[in-house]
Amino acid sequence: MAVNIPGLVALLVFYLIILVTGIWASRKSKKEEKKCQGCKSEVTIVGGRNINLLVGIFTMTATWVGGGLILGTAEAIYSPNLGLIWTMGPPAYVITFVVAGLFFAKPMRSKRYVTMLDPFQHRYGNAFTTALCFPAVISDILALACILAALGGTISVILGVSYSFSIIISSAVAITYTLLGGLYSVAYTDIIQLSFIFIGLWVCTPFVILNPASMDITHTAFLNQSNPWIGELKLEDAGRWADEMLVLAVGGLAYQCLHQRILSAASSTQAQVTCFVAAGAMLICTIPSCIIGAVAASTDWNQTEYGLPTPYERGDAGKILPLALQYLTPLWVSLFGIGAVAAAVMSSMDSVLLSSASMFTQNIYKSTLRKQASERELQWVIRLSVLLAGLSGTGLAFADDSVMSFLVMSGDLLYCIIIPQLTCVLHCKFANTYGAITGYIVAMLLRVLSGEPLLGIPSVILYPGWREEDGVIRQYFPFRTLAMLASLLCIPVVSGLAELGFSRGLLPPSWDVLGVFGEKGKAKGEEEPAPPEKHNYVLNTRL
Repeated sequence: MAVNIPGLVALLVFYLIILVTGIWASRKSKKEEKKCQGCKSEVTIVGGRNINLLVGIFTMTATWVGGGLILGTAEAIYSPNLGLIWTMGPPAYVITFVVAGLFFAKPMRSKRYVTMLDPFQHRYGNAFTTALCFPAVISDILALACILAALGGTISVILGVSYSFSIIISSAVAITYTLLGGLYSVAYTDIIQLSFIFIGLWVCTPFVILNPASMDITHTAFLNQSNPWIGELKLEDAGRWADEMLVLAVGGLAYQCLHQRILSAASSTQAQVTCFVAAGAMLICTIPSCIIGAVAASTDWNQTEYGLPTPYERGDAGKILPLALQYLTPLWVSLFGIGAVAAAVMSSMDSVLLSSASMFTQNIYKSTLRKQASERELQWVIRLSVLLAGLSGTGLAFADDSVMSFLVMSGDLLYCIIIPQLTCVLHCKFANTYGAITGYIVAMLLRVLSGEPLLGIPSVILYPGWREEDGVIRQYFPFRTLAMLASLLCIPVVSGLAELGFSRGLLPPSWDVLGVFGEKGKAKGEEEPAPPEKHNYVLNTRL
């Protein structure tokens, strides 16, 4: 396929606009650092807690409307074995935002934490926080690989350039402006990116629907015998469906990039409003992907230049959105689609880069490795961490171009391990290190013993309803949810028993090997008092 020169020029212009915006925002970040009386690293990580409501909504929405969600949604609806019923991203993330606004935004923002892991550090200490940091960072890198794989597939299809070139150039641009300006660069470029996503996809959608090779999607939802895009949910698959929905919906609450935007808000109320509005905005931005996936499932591909066999039969289901843009729209329209997908990728990638760098710098380097590190040193550690995270995700993106597999795996780690810990540390006052460690071990053991075909881990525990497909054992029982609930139960139970045993003298003090109930342990377990939050009377609503 020849290189699409106009499309390549349009993409490079888009990248230039994003880069210039990021550089401009980095200058604003430096001005804020000069005004800041506290830690200057907080300007990089949470924007000095001075991100206004409109920018906050844009950056929260753009972070979730990424390449994985845009392409994964179209892929799921188009695939004959999935369909709309199995398209979990949009409804799951609406639940994520609503639950975050109701139960997580206020306790996190009112305590003025800097990262998602700060409450663990204040209550459990550095060692356990480090253990939690690893699955969180690994999950970010998996999400980054998902994002870049989405872009590589899109640009290689529409522009005719190599998959490797697409990934490398996109990664380089995102890393550059994230290094320069931190959250300010990320937030202000998100405004440009979300605008490209919204306009680009909605411009392309009517042309896809009106293509002569496509049938009316209202007729093919149920009546298309070869590929009814509505999908089917059988009773024996209900456990797997519920498990994967909860992984995305509840697991999304443990992403640092979500809490980074909550913590950057000017007040707790603003953080809650941001979550609720972003839920609706995200849903609106994913509607075009749903329509394009349904149209692609209703298209006679033999009437297009693509021909037969169909994209699904060629193993190109993961690239169905760019293929639909390429073969079902005019060339000039497909350029809008390129901008939309590239914008979606960039908006999520920069957020993930800053997320993992923030956790490492704040919760490992500053708190454990170099407690006396200067603010200048911390700034350089953040930049180096951004670079290393970007290179790791870029390298992993070359390993597999399946968008959905990376998306599910990244949420899997957070759902099983981090969510029970985060829930208890915020809402269970008597949770302690003994309960936290027990919950961590139980979740890890149950998850590993349940197996993971994507990683080649065999299933040791066979739950009811398991099946052997192509020589691989697949679990249809909600085993991830079982691991999460077991951990969620273990943390308060073991914490309560440990406190009862040591406080009542049932266990000798010498058995308190972690020093949780000694004078030093009690002092460490007490959370640092938070400075009073400034009231924002404009946003002082019942929310």
